Amino acid sequence: MIRTGHPIPVATQCKLLAIARSTAYYKPKPVPPATLDVMRHLDRLHLDHPFMGSRMLAGRLGLDGVPIGRRRVRTLMRRMGIEAHYCRPKTSRKHPANPVFPYLLRELTIDRVNQVWAADITYIPMAHGFCYLVAVVDWFTRRVLSWRLSNTMHSDFCIDALEEALGRFGVPEIFNTDQGSQFTGADFTGVLKSRGIRISMDGKGRWVDNVIVERFWRSLKYEEVYQKGYEDLRDGRR
Repeated sequence: MIRTGHPIPVATQCKLLAIARSTAYYKPKPVPPATLDVMRHLDRLHLDHPFMGSRMLAGRLGLDGVPIGRRRVRTLMRRMGIEAHYCRPKTSRKHPANPVFPYLLRELTIDRVNQVWAADITYIPMAHGFCYLVAVVDWFTRRVLSWRLSNTMHSDFCIDALEEALGRFGVPEIFNTDQGSQFTGADFTGVLKSRGIRISMDGKGRWVDNVIVERFWRSLKYEEVYQKGYEDLRDGRR
């Protein structure tokens, strides 16, 4: 959006867009290979021990010969979009900008196609970086209806996957996700509401509420991702 060499100076362009000038001159740096190795290790540990938080993960990494502090682990977890799975108090408190919907699948008998769909995002390690994968899954058949890879956590790739699934397989009765900002935002929930789909969301930290997709992530990573070691985003898509 910012253009150098334009008649309007860069400083003025930044002022008009209400962004800092440093943003216009910033050049992203590649993640160091040593950091990528730690992130891959964290991803495996999180799959095997989803209850572990930053303190336990830092200790486990130390036992595995990777000296690292808790704060560094916490930073990497935020970057990867992972967190420890456990119940927290006051989970029903809603953010005024992104409302959270109640969980609708408790004690529900799911016995037909297109009754319940679910979606989730996971971290995908690559040889030279990492990306994020979103998948839309039919809860009854366990079929992956659509998926997208992205190098950012913006909601666009989630909406693209959702619209593809709706276009190819019809409209579900209920759509379940976690409380991530990609799914609670107005753009994503607006697509569901416009088609009369009931929205369901996991409790905070309640991985078992979306266990179908969580189990799929484990199979995908151990049977495909970790064995292939994709070079880049294009290789991952292929």
